[in-house]
This record gives sequence, structure tokens and C-alpha cells, in this order.
Amino acid sequence: MLYKSRYFILHLYLLVQFFISAFAIKLFSPNPISRRRRLIRNIYHTARQYRKAFQIELTVSHPERIAALDLTNFLVVANHVSYLDIIILSSLHPMVFVTSTEMAANPVLGDITRLGGCLFTDRKKHTSLPQEIENFSQALKNGFNVCLFPEGTSTNGNSIREFRKSLFQMAVLAKVPVQPVCIRYTGLDFEPVSPENRDLLYWYGDMTFAPHFMKLLGRKIKAEVHFLDPIPWLDGNNRHAISDNAYHQIYNCFHGVTTE
Repeated sequence: MLYKSRYFILHLYLLVQFFISAFAIKLFSPNPISRRRRLIRNIYHTARQYRKAFQIELTVSHPERIAALDLTNFLVVANHVSYLDIIILSSLHPMVFVTSTEMAANPVLGDITRLGGCLFTDRKKHTSLPQEIENFSQALKNGFNVCLFPEGTSTNGNSIREFRKSLFQMAVLAKVPVQPVCIRYTGLDFEPVSPENRDLLYWYGDMTFAPHFMKLLGRKIKAEVHFLDPIPWLDGNNRHAISDNAYHQIYNCFHGVTTE
């Protein structure tokens, strides 16, 4: 119990530190674009600390593709099994995440997403989708790297769910390349991740955040992040072709079929 308490205090300290920094940024950054840029930079620094606090041992393939995010902005798309995905990706490079309005309504996680510069999509209100896509594409045009989990929700890690193709339209409108990313969790407390222990790591369905978070505290995690072949912007690109390309790359990598 004392062991868990130490980690809880560390996580709480990092959370308070994040909120103080984020509120200061909101207070002193009247320009919305500059404010978002500073907010995601704050998330980047916080996520690097949280990655250590969660004891995540990370292996990254093709790190040069992370550096490419500084040269031009991308739509980054990845599979999704846990809130740890966001911590891991945020710790590698500043980016704007697309998340759901349901997450925005969460008492604590919602505050974090808003103060993290996130963009929001209402999965139940399809009439708002065209305006959302326009807003997301504008973020890309403003020079941000935008990260999307196109499965639409986190999963139990059995496979990769079919992608929601509609949101890929933001890359078409902004004329930016797409960077597919595959996240794989390979170890938990020196054991392979399996159906027997995965629910300690993956967060999906109707799982409640607080109990899951407390069970995860103090554990040791091994993960891989694979930056797959970028999909360049080409005249004539459409969201269906881009989505299918990204899906097949991530699916094959997740199931161990890769040309790396």
C-alpha cells in the first residue's frame, strides 16, 4: 500500500503542476493559435514525466519520422487501447489530439483534454461532422500536427477495428501527409501482455477510470511505437484510399506482419 501511495503522490504532483502551467498559459495567451501551441507543448513536457511515472519502457521504430513532424505537419493516426496511448504519443512530439465530446464531459479527464488543446468530435451527432472536419482541417492548415484515433474508441486489443473514414477528410482539405502509427504493449510486470492480464493495462468499454488507474500504479510496462510508412499528399487523394492505406499498415504491424 505504501508503494502505491508513493506513485499516487507523484502522479498527483504532476497533475497539479500541469494544471498550474495550463491555467497560466490560458491566462496570458490571448491569441488562440499561440495558446494552443503552448498548451500542447505543456502536454508534451508533462507526458514525458508521466511516461517515467508509469514506468513505461518504450521502443520506437523509425525515430527519424518523429523528426519529420518538425519539418511539415501531418495527420497522425494510431490504434487505441488505453489512455496510455495519449501519454506515449504526447511524450514523443507535441500534437493536437482529436477526442470525443463524451470525454470532454468527464469531470477530470475533460478538464485535461480542454487544457491540453484538444479538438472535439461528437460521435452521436452526425449533423455536426462537416463543421468538425472543417475545424480540424483548419488546425492542420495552422501548422499543427493533429492526432486521430480512427477506430473511434479504445478497444480490448484483440485486433484493429474498422476505421471511421470520414475524419480523414481533414487531411484531404488541408492537403497534408498522413503518418500511420502502431502502438503495441508487449510486457506488464515482466510478463507478456495476454488476455489474462491485459485489462490491467487496456482501458475500454465501460471501465471506470479511477479504479483502473489505481490498479496500474507502480507496475512496469513495455511498449513499442512503430512509425510506419508516411502517406504523402498527392492530387486526387481521397479519404477512402488514405484510410485504407493507414488501416492496412497499422493492422499488419499490430499482428506482426511488417516489412520493417
